[in-house]
Order: sequence, then C-alpha cells, then structure tokens
Amino acid sequence: MQTSLSEQARALPRADEAESILRACVHCGFCNATCPTYQLLGNELDGPRGRIYLIKQVLEGAPVTDKTQAHLDRCLSCRNCETTCPSGVRYHSLLDIGRAEVERRAPRPAAQRLLRGALRRVVPEPHRFGPLLGAGRLLRPMLPPSLREKIPAAAPPAAGARPAPRHTRRVLMLEGCVQPALSPNTNAAAARVLDRLGISVVPAERAGCCGATEYHLNAQDDGLARARRNIDAWWPAVAAGAEAIVLTASGCGAFVKEYGHLLRHDPAYAEKAERISALARDLVEVIDREPLDALHKSESRRVAVHCPCTLQHAQKLGGAIESLMMRFGFELTPVADSHLCCGSAGTYSITEPMLARQLRDNKLDALEAGQPDVIVTANIGCQAHLNGAGRTPVRHWIELVDRLLGA
Repeated sequence: MQTSLSEQARALPRADEAESILRACVHCGFCNATCPTYQLLGNELDGPRGRIYLIKQVLEGAPVTDKTQAHLDRCLSCRNCETTCPSGVRYHSLLDIGRAEVERRAPRPAAQRLLRGALRRVVPEPHRFGPLLGAGRLLRPMLPPSLREKIPAAAPPAAGARPAPRHTRRVLMLEGCVQPALSPNTNAAAARVLDRLGISVVPAERAGCCGATEYHLNAQDDGLARARRNIDAWWPAVAAGAEAIVLTASGCGAFVKEYGHLLRHDPAYAEKAERISALARDLVEVIDREPLDALHKSESRRVAVHCPCTLQHAQKLGGAIESLMMRFGFELTPVADSHLCCGSAGTYSITEPMLARQLRDNKLDALEAGQPDVIVTANIGCQAHLNGAGRTPVRHWIELVDRLLGA
C-alpha cells in the first residue's frame, strides 16, 4: 500500500514502523473473513482492512473524529487477522500506534475518560482490585443483572499449599493483577504440578501486573514503566539461572513476550527486555516439554477447551492445551469456530459490553455443543467473562490437571 505520512506523523517515535506495516498490507480482505467484529457488524470499518485504512488516513493528516475512535475501540486486538493474513501484517502494532495518535488528537467524553481512568488505576493493582471485588461480591445480589455478571461469585479457595522451592531446576512465575483474587487456586495448582515435575517456582515479590491493561488503554508509557519494574524484579533470579518465566495467564504471556520489541529503543532496558521475552513461557509450553508418562492417569470427564486469542493468535500455541489434556486422558468435546474471540479481550467486556456479550454467548454455544462437564481456558479474563453468563463452569486447565494428579 502506498503511504504519504504527514510531517506530524513522521515525528512520532514509531513512524517508521507504522509506515512499514502499512506498506505490507495489500488490502486483500482475507482478514475480514476471520474478524469477530466484522462478522457481527458487517461494517468494513469494523474489520482489520477498514481500520488499517482509517489509521493510514490519520497518519496522513486526515481529521480525527469520534467515529474514527469508535471503530478502533471496537477492535478486540484478538490478532485473528494476523493468523489469517498472507502478507504477515503486524496489525496489532499498527493498532497500538494508531490508537495512541487518535487518543492524542481526539479527547474522549468525560464518562469514557472516567471509566478508562478507573480501569487503569484499579485493575493492575491487586491491593485495590481485591478489596473492591470483595465489596462488589457483598453487593452482588442487589445489583441489576448487567452489573451482576461483571462480578464473579466467590472463587473456591486454593486446593492446597504451594510447595517450597526444593529442586535444582527453578522458574519464576508472574502472579498477575486480578488472578489472585478471581482464581486464587490457579497459580498454586501450577506450582504443585511443576513441583511434581521437579521444577520449583521461585517467588519474585516485586513483580506485578505485566502492563498490558494500561498499555492497551492507551496509557502506553505507564504500561512500559510496569514492564521495566518487572524486568528489575526478575533480573536477579534470571542472572542466577532461572530457566523460564512462567505465565499462567496467556494475556500476560503475550505481552511479556513483546517486552523485547516494545523496549528495543531503550538503551537501559533493550538487552534485558529481549532476554526476558526469550525466557517467557506460557505454562502449557513448560509442561508439554516434560516427560509426563509417569504422571499419566485416565480421566472420564468431558472437557471443552477454550483456547484464548492471546494463546492461539498472539503466541501461536493453538492446539497445545488440547494436545496436553489428551495426554492426561481427558475426553475433549468438539468446538466449532474455535478461532473466534470470546469477547473478554482485557477490559473490552467493560468498555464494549454489548459486543462482548454477543461474542460470549456465541462462544458458549459453541463450547457447550458437545455437552462437556466443564470448560477449560488459559486466561483469567476469558475465564471470568465466560463464567459471568452463569452457564457451564469455566476453570483454568491446570486446576484439572492438578486435581487429577493429586487424586
């Protein structure tokens, strides 16, 4: 695609990257065939091809309107289009660049600024999110259904204690921001399974939110500041020989694996960020590489696997959970259109509730078609969003494996 960036756009820090991505797009339209929002709305500007054209116009100096912003906001950042694209267009990077420029040039209404500001200040902070979630659970019976489904019922407590580090092989694990409150058993279960495989989880207390929430709400500097703090927190253990940084939430994994790219121009962090991204592993990558024959047990439960977009499209690990669950003897039910997003997409279910609900219900219809006993996923956002419908229970897959091995 030919481009002619404005002088103002050429002064942006990522102007060359934006121009390179725009020129890679040939506007073939294959992306629209797998775009969840295009499938629902049928509007060219609510598909990747249309959004790329909108961003091109913005970077070439065209006026920015609230409609431009709305079309970009409605993108889930699911990256399904990248899996489909025959030209290898890095759409998500262009979207980040375009959204930041639109945000700068088109101030949002006060209500949107308030909502997004609250999300940035609450979601990444466990000391705020946890107490607010607890208060919401107390008030949940009195709330209207549209709000009630956003507040999950109390999660079951951790099924056992975390083992103390005792093995030569050691990994770090990101605790996450909302997962400790929403699903406290997930990381504990992961630590127990890894311990059975001879791998100890070393705590890194100063590591917090991965930064994705702020970054994707256009507070990109704040998101990168969190990335730097995590790098500082992890670095001593990395220098001491930790073999991996394990992520139990695929959304966090997708973002941590981008640290190297996002901080490549930071002279103080570029090299360390690249090393951290190289060490980042989704939990399924770590366990799948281990000898599991001695741990194999048959399991009669019927399971439907929801593979999050951040796992299959961002990390290119589609099918990994399914393969691992079958190795452990679970019976998997068929899931149609498994490539489509469930509508969670970080904070999308809050900022775009109507579209998110449609996508969630469509996803649950597909997941429940084979009548599974339980649905498993690999991302806390998807887990909470799908559970909000109050239908088939949704758990992190590691919890089923942990219970199976502990039986």
